[in-house]
Amino acid sequence: MASSTAAATDLQQRFHTIRQRTVSLAAPLSAEDLMVQSMPDASPGKWHLAHTTWFFEQFVLSRRAGHAPRRPAWMTLFNSYYQSVGAMHARPQRGLLSRPSLAEVLDYRRCIDEAVGEQLSTDDDPDLAMLVELGLNHEQQHQELLLTDIKHALWCNPLRPAYSEPSRRPAATPAAPIRWVAERGGIVEIGHVGDGFAFDNETPRHRALLQPHALANRLVTNAEYLAFVHDGGYREPGLWLSDGWATVQAEGWQRPLYWQDDLASEFTLHGVTALDPAAPVCHLSYFEADAFARWAGARLPTEAEWESAAVALPVQGNLQDRGHFHPQPAPAGGDGLLQMFGDVWEWTASPYVGYPGFQPLSGPLGEYNGKFMNGQWVLRGGSCVTPCDHVRASYRNFFPPHARWQFAGIRLGHDR
Repeated sequence: MASSTAAATDLQQRFHTIRQRTVSLAAPLSAEDLMVQSMPDASPGKWHLAHTTWFFEQFVLSRRAGHAPRRPAWMTLFNSYYQSVGAMHARPQRGLLSRPSLAEVLDYRRCIDEAVGEQLSTDDDPDLAMLVELGLNHEQQHQELLLTDIKHALWCNPLRPAYSEPSRRPAATPAAPIRWVAERGGIVEIGHVGDGFAFDNETPRHRALLQPHALANRLVTNAEYLAFVHDGGYREPGLWLSDGWATVQAEGWQRPLYWQDDLASEFTLHGVTALDPAAPVCHLSYFEADAFARWAGARLPTEAEWESAAVALPVQGNLQDRGHFHPQPAPAGGDGLLQMFGDVWEWTASPYVGYPGFQPLSGPLGEYNGKFMNGQWVLRGGSCVTPCDHVRASYRNFFPPHARWQFAGIRLGHDR
């Protein structure tokens, strides 16, 4: 009983800490900032604040007999994609929701937080704990999205305003020399293992066959990607997948998203800053990552190669908790694989599909991951805006191959 009580207390503390962190991340932004939707793929910050609250009301509080939605109409406004629980407001029109106000949304959060906290203090049902933990991991995903979405919105503003000042400006350092870390082939096991939280798409644990290969010890830098740009990488169709080349032509891509015309500066959450040659290049699509790898005479790692190399490493690095909110150069003198967690999500060569024997969660929550297993690619490792206690070696992020507004970059691999 004592251990059960301690676990419930820990979950309550974690609930309040994570929920408050989201509000803190939104605090530097004005009500006007938090209403902007700069493109259909992004959402306003106010919507993130409301949707994550809707999640707890819809999937946690609704379990209580007699629960009535606090604002019934909001259950439609802030549903994202859960077709099985009801109607939803069109995603591209989330920026039109001037009402409810930011103050009303924050009040909604306070009320739902109080109700969930009360339920946690009186109900030790393991299913409740599982749903709350899922909701907290969902919240942390939206913390990251809040930052990536507001970065795109502020970039669209001709004034190029900053989200915040940097916590500190790290001294400029040269890039660590690139080395190849040899990895043996053979049968490995990948997928979540243990008692900790995992999303359904990380299961079941299963065997995978790897061929002998090597991984780059660090991420591709701005300087290395700049060489690709100067060498005409965006003008050479032979480097690109067919859909990638079509996208380059249709969108007029000539450089990574947020790089400025001078190719010497970039827009960051701290405003326009000089491009650090040693820092990891970021905001690349899968198409760009794949083209660069081909130009470099290498390839992208598979997700099984990545996970089998990362599983023995501690989850530490330039993650959201560091407060940089921007990729940093690899540490000099480090041994083995560097930057496996943090800085940028790493595109892999693996399509986002279910593992052998995959079964989504039952009921409406089965829509969380499984229905997106088409036309997307897997990324691994977390980024500079991913919470440290949210990511792990088995974590599978996924985006369509043209997506660029996420903090996504490149680690090279090759066959041996």
